[in-house]
Amino acid sequence: MKILGISAYYHDAAVAIIKDGEIIYAAQEERFTRVKNDATFPTHAITDGLATHQLQLSDFDYIVFYEKPFLKLERIFNTYFRTAPYGIRSFISFMRTWVDEKLFIKQNIHSSLKKIDPSFDKRKTTLLFAPHHVSHAASAFYPSPFEEAAILTIDGVGEISTTSIFHGRGNQLTLRFEVEFPHSLGLLYSAITYFLGFKVNSDEYKVMGLASYGNKNSPQTQAFIQNIEENLITILDGTFMLNRSMFHYEAGLTMVKDSKWEQLFKIKKRNPSDELSQEHANLAYAFQKVLETVVLQLCKKAKELTGSDYLCLAGGVALNGVLNGIIADSGMFKDIFIQPAAGDAGGALGAALSVYHIHQKRERKITLPDNLKNSLLGTHASEMDCEKIAFLHNSFDTCTTTEELCEKTIDLICSGKVIGWYQGNMEFGPRALGNRSILADPRNPDMQLHLNLKIKNRESFRPFAPAVLEEDAAEYFEINGTSPYMLLVKQVRDKYLYPFPENYDDWSLKEKLYFTKSVFPAITHVDKTARIQTVNKATHPLFHQLLTTMKKKTGHGMLINTSFNTKDEPIVCNAEDAYQCFIKTNMDVLVLGNFILYKS
Repeated sequence: MKILGISAYYHDAAVAIIKDGEIIYAAQEERFTRVKNDATFPTHAITDGLATHQLQLSDFDYIVFYEKPFLKLERIFNTYFRTAPYGIRSFISFMRTWVDEKLFIKQNIHSSLKKIDPSFDKRKTTLLFAPHHVSHAASAFYPSPFEEAAILTIDGVGEISTTSIFHGRGNQLTLRFEVEFPHSLGLLYSAITYFLGFKVNSDEYKVMGLASYGNKNSPQTQAFIQNIEENLITILDGTFMLNRSMFHYEAGLTMVKDSKWEQLFKIKKRNPSDELSQEHANLAYAFQKVLETVVLQLCKKAKELTGSDYLCLAGGVALNGVLNGIIADSGMFKDIFIQPAAGDAGGALGAALSVYHIHQKRERKITLPDNLKNSLLGTHASEMDCEKIAFLHNSFDTCTTTEELCEKTIDLICSGKVIGWYQGNMEFGPRALGNRSILADPRNPDMQLHLNLKIKNRESFRPFAPAVLEEDAAEYFEINGTSPYMLLVKQVRDKYLYPFPENYDDWSLKEKLYFTKSVFPAITHVDKTARIQTVNKATHPLFHQLLTTMKKKTGHGMLINTSFNTKDEPIVCNAEDAYQCFIKTNMDVLVLGNFILYKS
């Protein structure tokens, strides 16, 4: 049985293919169109998936969309009726989108598929629509290593739900609890993102990174926390409610009314071009603390409702690695599993899996460590394309073995070079996990600023993640278990930290940024933490071999691993994308398959 899952028309469109329950392909449309968070129908991703696995659309038994559009339409109409006469501009804008894309969604999907494959016959393949939060829950539970688990999904909004708790057992999902629109942690997250001058539905992760620079002892920070808890959100026993009068997303074109929030927090809304200041970091920290409080309450509720010792997380909020680390350390659950493509992209995968297990009642095959194949589910690096680019570039070495490739690459890294690393299958989700990565030496005290300003062209406060040998992770970080998808933030162990000044918490954002914090300064964040990727030999052999070579040469099996892209661009997809990024930036070396390209 073959099933094609699709997410589209909101943000981060994607496609997933499963065959007899096995995930054989998953990719986001943005990687092919080079439009960040591209929401358009995933024509290019579907085309690539079909070509990769030599399939035609007629081979699929089911095609499934990741949400029920007309339930969403009903919710949106109810919202506008409730807020009328306000919001007429928003309503007109919304209706234009619906008429263009969603009102005739079946016809649009069939038409788009026909353009991909002219032989496609809609009468021979069943088109289904899965509930949004079921898609999220399925994307996390079915690939997980757990026979049964509580599943917590938190995002902006699906059709109506914004937060849901399911109990997964075997091949079944049972809804236990939900919070409905307009009360939404995801939309509160987006509102903070907007007020801090970042892009909504794109830059929420920057808020998490900025929060670490907040001064937790500052009276301003404590006032921010109090204002959020008293004026924006009411935290109840295992649930929450937003103060709707403080938000504008129900009827307006922006998340909040700037004047209300400026009066509440006594700071101006930041414009995207404005310099980040300590007050912005303090507000981000305050929100992060409130978010942690609410989500821990929801985790407690999930535990009570399901009685499970295991937890799966999905929805956009599950990409907050600091929050995930706190949940893991809470002791509520023996283990947690986080869907690496936790946002809407993962909905394509969950929709397909829900048809297989719920609609078709097929049993699960549980695999350790999970069924996601290290999330290396996308298009494969073409050896022919790598060779063609290398010969056109002219200045390159060819490696005949993986040992030679790893030795030469690590020698370059240890000499201070920044490496573009392009190998194997593309990652599914927002994190580069060692196949579409930029790599560097984490011991270099200048590397964080160099990567941010000279290569990634992004904000200097942004941290970098370490990729570390799975077997060595507990040596460097306070971690029990693994973190293969770079979604857990944990403390760096004290023996690798340098002494921090007594007044360090009172330092400004810039002072903290320039302070050398550990033996591995480029991956140690200002709060002594790191967002860890553990690398397993069986599931990620070449990247594990590269880290092993680093350990042999330096004593430490660790590298900086950041996504192979620049600011506001998707991660590179093919060899040409990788080469263009290499040429346009101050990257020193590009490793394309077995070829090592140099800049003269």
